[in-house]
Amino acid sequence: MLALARDVQEKDEMTHEEQDAIEKIEPVEKDLRQEETGDQGQQTCTAESGEVQALVDRLKRLQAEFENYRKRMQREMQSLEDRVSDREILDFLPLFDNMERAFSSYSGNDDAGSFIEGMEKIYAQFSQVLRHKGIAPMEVLGERFDPAKHEALLSVESDEEENVILEEFERGYVHHERLLRPSKVKVSKGKPKTEE
Repeated sequence: MLALARDVQEKDEMTHEEQDAIEKIEPVEKDLRQEETGDQGQQTCTAESGEVQALVDRLKRLQAEFENYRKRMQREMQSLEDRVSDREILDFLPLFDNMERAFSSYSGNDDAGSFIEGMEKIYAQFSQVLRHKGIAPMEVLGERFDPAKHEALLSVESDEEENVILEEFERGYVHHERLLRPSKVKVSKGKPKTEE
């Protein structure tokens, strides 16, 4: 309606009374347009605000669920580690029991021969437990020194060629072909150099 009134104004065909009527209508029409726009904007803002709040709530729930999941996984991992550790300990308890029996038997009768025999059996049992777990000692005497598998404590001149292992101070072990502990060894520097 306002657009029509403007068209009429442009053509200068309006009377004074018509102009007064248009002037009275324009503010009312403007207010109505603002109310409609405001209501739609407010409705749009309210709808968007509701969507944003729903997304925020969902995000908070997901964060809480993830935190609970993380804590549960930590508890389960700790429980699994404890069970594995318990299983390992159970394999070694019979060895401890046998050693306890050997010492109590030896203190009761002072029979060194039977004590040594009992300790040899315990040693064999212990070796069997290690083999069963995939742990094997490394054989290093006469081999070439490898810093990835051996730790040189001494280096001496000898008749052997350079970097050959002469003596093992502490045995090294592998677990399923993976180094568990390096061997501590004495290594040859080679033949002594003679002064001429």
